[in-house]
Amino acid sequence: MGQIALEGMEFFAYHGFFEEEQKLGNRYTVDLYIGTDLHAAGTSDNLDTTVNYVELYGLVREEMAVSARLLEHVGHRILDRVLGQFAQVKSVKVSVAKHNPPFGGVCARSRVTMKRKRAKG
Repeated sequence: MGQIALEGMEFFAYHGFFEEEQKLGNRYTVDLYIGTDLHAAGTSDNLDTTVNYVELYGLVREEMAVSARLLEHVGHRILDRVLGQFAQVKSVKVSVAKHNPPFGGVCARSRVTMKRKRAKG
């Protein structure tokens, strides 16, 4: 077992509870951690034996482009897509952070972190 991490992915997106957030947009950072067996890739040096990082990034980019009211919803969609698209993934963890959320005070980021393991069977 091993881990693939894509950290600090930045996007400009239109998520938020308030209408202004959905119109004006904001900066977001996404961190993605994938649990999978890396032995075959480590011994073969063959991309076909691992999870393609470019495809993972593209999946996150696509989900960030779909407007949502809650960061929890965006995170849930990312978890669903990763587990649905990559059969070799055993677990996935995602953090989605909004920069400078509109709280009426100082807050650098609001963040949700979600984890899921593939159901056995």
